[in-house]
Amino acid sequence: MKIKLLLCIVTAAVLSCVQARESGTHYAADVLNPYVESGELPGAISILVKGDVQETACVGWADVEKKIPMSLDKMFMQCSQTKGFCGVTVAMLVEEGKISLDDPVSKYLPEFQKLMVRGKGADGKAVLTPAKNVLTIRMVMNHTGGFPFETPTKTKLGWNRVSLRDTAREAAANPIRFEPGTKVLYSNTGIDIGAAVVEVVTGKPWEVFLKERVLDPLGMKDTVFNPTDEQLSRTISLYDVKAGEKAKFRAFNKWMPLPHNGPQIHPSAGAGLWTTAQDQLKFYKMLMNYGMGENGVRILKEETVKNLLATSTRPAGLGNYSLGLSASRDGSSLGHGGAWRTNCQVDCKNKRLRLWVVQYTGSLTTNGFRLFLPRPLCFSC
Repeated sequence: MKIKLLLCIVTAAVLSCVQARESGTHYAADVLNPYVESGELPGAISILVKGDVQETACVGWADVEKKIPMSLDKMFMQCSQTKGFCGVTVAMLVEEGKISLDDPVSKYLPEFQKLMVRGKGADGKAVLTPAKNVLTIRMVMNHTGGFPFETPTKTKLGWNRVSLRDTAREAAANPIRFEPGTKVLYSNTGIDIGAAVVEVVTGKPWEVFLKERVLDPLGMKDTVFNPTDEQLSRTISLYDVKAGEKAKFRAFNKWMPLPHNGPQIHPSAGAGLWTTAQDQLKFYKMLMNYGMGENGVRILKEETVKNLLATSTRPAGLGNYSLGLSASRDGSSLGHGGAWRTNCQVDCKNKRLRLWVVQYTGSLTTNGFRLFLPRPLCFSC
């Protein structure tokens, strides 16, 4: 009887995350190829999922000058999409009862016990006043903590040149922009603070906890903060783009200075995780399946994804955002984009996903993937 019950459970788990079959369509490629041929778009990866059907398109070049074709195993910097990975680790600790989203950050990081808020006095001059509201884990993870985009040191040196704990200490030592929980200010710093809390609670470096609990179980072998030379040898090159002009190669961006690997690299939860399209797809399909990986491994409980990741944790009137992810208010959809124009949006309720991989700064007439999102696979059909 027990064996039959176990078989039923395993069968149900497998059926709930059946791998998608290729649609045989090429809607995205048909729209993107003219931009590649004109030189405006170096290359792109589009993956569209609707139920058990998937359209995969790799168009153009990972490196235009060397004529290296775009492919699913090419490494790229996902930038702010890293925030969602931090959100998953925080959600795990909430699920296990080890933290509460309304816990004061100072419970785990004492340097946040006394925060100063920057404001203006009656005479218009800058003044500093003690914060009245308690800074919570919820606030740092949904960008209502009042922290700047980056700390002064990270602004100067880059995302991956300062440790999470040092970032937290610097953030606590500087004035915040408003009373915690009252406004929105998009902040890599807040997410880094959330990751520092994870380190204290787990007793492990955040990147180790992430690898052990999320990346390895999902089979994400090419998702790393400190890529090897081999991994960097297959990166998608970064380009500057402008509508109507040929894309121009860019060696690096100031937020990600060279070299991209070595002992000077520190994990950054706000932005800093390298990955591939095939790896990133595993992560977002796990979210689309409410915590169940496509390989049958459960990362989070269904209710955790619905109530913590796919549902806004912000107060009414402050927009929709959850734990490191843009989110709906009904627990049905979530996603995030990155500075080099990567993006993934997931409709959990209807089992639809759209993943977009490029590496460029600037803007194109394609406006991300909105222009070419094909009707047969789009969210609205």
